[in-house]
Order: sequence, then structure tokens, then C-alpha cells
Amino acid sequence: MRRKGLFITVEGVEGAGKSTHIEGIEEFLSERNVDYILTREPGGTLLAEEIRELLLRRHDEEMDAITELLLIFAARAQHLNTKIKRSLAEGMWVLCDRFTDATYAYQGAGRGLDTKLISQLERLVQENLRPDLTVIFDLDARIGLERARQRGQLDRIESQKLEFFQRVREGYQNIASRERARCLVIDASRPREAVRQTLRSALEDKMQVYLDE
Repeated sequence: MRRKGLFITVEGVEGAGKSTHIEGIEEFLSERNVDYILTREPGGTLLAEEIRELLLRRHDEEMDAITELLLIFAARAQHLNTKIKRSLAEGMWVLCDRFTDATYAYQGAGRGLDTKLISQLERLVQENLRPDLTVIFDLDARIGLERARQRGQLDRIESQKLEFFQRVREGYQNIASRERARCLVIDASRPREAVRQTLRSALEDKMQVYLDE
């Protein structure tokens, strides 16, 4: 029987350097000849990417927070059922840029939506599927937002006020404190090489546990 792959998710506020460090994770996996796919949320499939574009594009009409939440889970359902579950079942590792923790942080803590509602949708869409490892890059929201602005034009989510991202950061911190076994919090304000070494050490530990099972 083929061993199921590992599901690794990467989280953090805007400007925390996720994209750079995801490249480091890919390098680590490639060095060890691990079959993996890189994907993202919202998005990851043709249909889910169309929903992503709808979520991030600025509109003349303000998007209701519940509408936003339902669109995110619609994209997630498509992503899970056409890509993630299949890849894991085939023994591939899945590396995903954001997942449901982002929903709790952005729509729960950021927007103020009831986490019970998010939890209900999570169970409906994901059933028992949860990440094996979640890396959260923690950074002061003010610094992260400034970095995001330096990248160029901001999308609809990135255009929120500083207070929104401060709540998002607190949301991630609360998740990490509740789920210490799954979540690895890395101080993204540290030098890049220090972050890289911390990340590689954690991945080594996770891989050893996986191989020993």
C-alpha cells in the first residue's frame, strides 16, 4: 500500500516573506528527492483560480464578509477534491501557500466572523483532513504592510487598514498557541539565513518522523 504524502501549509501576514521561504522548502524537498506539488489558496485549480481573482479584485460594490467566506470555501472544496486529496493519496507531499488557518486569521480575527461558522464550513469541506505541519511566519503587521506596499499595487485584501492586519496577526498567534504540535512559528524579522536554518531543522525533524512511521 502506498504511503500517504505529507501536507505542509505556509501562513503569515502580508509581507512576511512566505514566497521566499517557500522556495527554501522546495529546495529542501528537491535535495531529498521528495515528490511534491506546490499549490496555493485561494486557487490551485483552474476554477479555484477564477474564484481567487474574484476575491482579490477590487469591485465597485463592497463584498460582504459572508460572501467572501463562502467564496473561499468554494475554492477550497474544488482545490481539495480535484488536486490536494488525490496528490496525497498518490504519496506526493503537498506544499500549500495558505490554507484554512488563513481563513480563521483573516475572516475570523480580521473580519470578526464567528469562528463557529468557519468551523462548520471546515468540517463540511475538509472532513478530517488537516495539515501535518503548518509554518507561520510571524511579523509586526506594520512592517509587513510596508513591505507589501513596496511590491506594488495592492489587491482588495492587501488594501485593508493596519488594524485589520494586527488582528490577523493575533489570530495566527492564537492558532499557534492552541496547536503547538502542528504549528511552527518563525520570527520573520530575523535574518533570512537564520530563518532558513530554523525552517530546515523543523523539516528534517518532520521528515524523520514520517520515515519512522
